[in-house]
Amino acid sequence: MSLTVLMNAGPWLSVPPPGYGGIENVIATLVPELRRLGVRIVFASVGTSTLPVDEMFSVFPDGQFHALQRPYNQVCGISQAHLNGVVRELHARDDIDLVHDHVEAVGLATLTAMGPDAPPALHTLHWDLAKHPELYGNVDGGDRVRVNGVSASQLARAPRALQEHSVGHVHLSTPLAVGADRRPAAAKGDYAVVLGRINPGKGQDLGARVAQRVGVPLVLAGPVGPYHRPEDLAAAGEEARQNPDVRFFLEKVAPHVDGHLVRWVGTVAGQERDDLVAGARATLFPLRWEEPGGTAVVESLALGTPVVSTARGCLPELIDHGRTGLLTTDEEELGDLLLAASLIDEGDCRREAAARFTPALMAQRYVALYEQVRQLATAPRLQPV
Repeated sequence: MSLTVLMNAGPWLSVPPPGYGGIENVIATLVPELRRLGVRIVFASVGTSTLPVDEMFSVFPDGQFHALQRPYNQVCGISQAHLNGVVRELHARDDIDLVHDHVEAVGLATLTAMGPDAPPALHTLHWDLAKHPELYGNVDGGDRVRVNGVSASQLARAPRALQEHSVGHVHLSTPLAVGADRRPAAAKGDYAVVLGRINPGKGQDLGARVAQRVGVPLVLAGPVGPYHRPEDLAAAGEEARQNPDVRFFLEKVAPHVDGHLVRWVGTVAGQERDDLVAGARATLFPLRWEEPGGTAVVESLALGTPVVSTARGCLPELIDHGRTGLLTTDEEELGDLLLAASLIDEGDCRREAAARFTPALMAQRYVALYEQVRQLATAPRLQPV
């Protein structure tokens, strides 16, 4: 395949990220498989990114995620500066066949504003589409800019303008799914784990209360705002409360963290994360929002650990209730389902991941979307009769 794609990862974290990094991990999983298919990648990221690509450029030497807790007037130029660099790069060269953008809101706004002479673009929607209603409700990329979701349920809730620009959805994947059906069973502990950034939508406070009610030890693994370790948050002082995720943790979650039945261990990554998840009786997703993608869900399946969750967002698309996990529409049932999770066959979880959620499958789907976007951008318009 002769195709050059400008992959826009944004200014927030290096790729691969050093710990937690949802979108950055998606990109780190996708790009190697695209290159195996012959796609040439020009990478827009930060200077500390180490992902092997064909070319890379950056505006910032390092990730700017730490700045997100600052007041808006101190932060609002970061994404714009990065996108300005992307536009300059596109103006300076004529070999980019397509832009694949992953930067929330400003990426889509910039690409649609570039006009018909810019390359075709695919903007992947990784987040809650109820945000930014003035942008998403009025977006107009013409025939050149298209969007895709990371689940069908995400797109079903999108404003009409986004749906009209959609070329479908691509489920997320994990390298852990490769050969997962051949991976030996792990020794299981009695604990459950909640993975992900700690915030109200992820429902860690609900998870802690559920665990305490049924007596199942619970490990909360993920950052609180910009703080990846408990000791970092403890040393941050009162200023940290400016971050809404920090306030949520301190007011709603921390009162349940006793260090015994409920523990917060901060960000875990690599083998430490894999061992933690593989040894759990279940991965708990006590969601209060419509989860759009669910990377941690497919990682859990690949590691042979069933999922217990509220049936929100993409979860019913990813989990076969009764076979690879247990879902409920009633938060009060989560405790009973957590106790019943040991009845799920971990081999079924691993086989499901190997069949549906490998990086190769995700890359093949994106290559098909790239061709679709390019064809839509160049197809002659039908003239009105």
